[in-house]
Amino acid sequence: MAYRWKNTLTAQDVTPQAAYLNRRHIMAGLAGAGLAGLGAGAASAQDAALEPNSWEDITQYNNFYEFGTGKGDPAREAHRLTTKPWTVKIDGMVDNPGDYDFADIMSQMTVEERIYRFRCVEAWSMVIPWNGFELADLLALAGVQSEAKYVAFETLVRPEEMIGQRFRALDWPYVEGLRLDEAMHPLTIMATGIYGKDIPNQNGAPMRLVVPWKYGFKSIKSIVRITLTDQEPPTSWNKANAREYGFYSNVNPNVSHPRWSQASERVVGGGLFARRQETLMFNGYEEEVASLYEGMNLAEFY
Repeated sequence: MAYRWKNTLTAQDVTPQAAYLNRRHIMAGLAGAGLAGLGAGAASAQDAALEPNSWEDITQYNNFYEFGTGKGDPAREAHRLTTKPWTVKIDGMVDNPGDYDFADIMSQMTVEERIYRFRCVEAWSMVIPWNGFELADLLALAGVQSEAKYVAFETLVRPEEMIGQRFRALDWPYVEGLRLDEAMHPLTIMATGIYGKDIPNQNGAPMRLVVPWKYGFKSIKSIVRITLTDQEPPTSWNKANAREYGFYSNVNPNVSHPRWSQASERVVGGGLFARRQETLMFNGYEEEVASLYEGMNLAEFY
């Protein structure tokens, strides 16, 4: 199902025509809160009115420990990362395992703009205009086998370029995982751009996961491997501190982090006196994703 959003792009934001003709479908100019079509899911009325953060906010303030643990480290250090050529290994319980060239992937994907809320576990938030394609479409290329229950993801390891990997801030490579139904949900995308431009290195170039109803650390960056499995995969922050970071990590204002409340969030971009706002269940996507967790005690699945 198509999504609708408020168009905020200008001519300066659009990539050159030759870069996306015949391979990108940038759906712009669809203002309003109506829902289009049936089948895959739909953006909420609230999303239609979201005002994205600036390019500077999004690209200058983020976590990417492979380039350092400070919020500004990725923007300063990620220029060293080489992203061309780039391949993604897809293996495990798939019919078509192999090394998939990024350019070949993009030639077969339909790229849309998705304006999503982004909520960090550290209790700050942004609104980001991603460009990307549904993860389900990529998994369809690989051919998911019926026994598969989970999708595991792995980030590049290249300490000569990713200088944060020279230190043991985490157990490299960074790994993450989703249940298969979460991965196949139409809100789950592989982001390849921001504001119509190729995604910057510091934000996870050339391809990163975006799961908008989960805390940001679930949205793994610079992916080089995707594995379909019947076992719950390990995840980096859960390995580092299982008491504080669970496998699911859904945004839930009713369940505090062991060291702080998650009931509200600081909105990045508001300056020294940035306002706080109440955090929404599932980051505002409750209507679309709550059914994935029926029967589960959400307080136990931080």
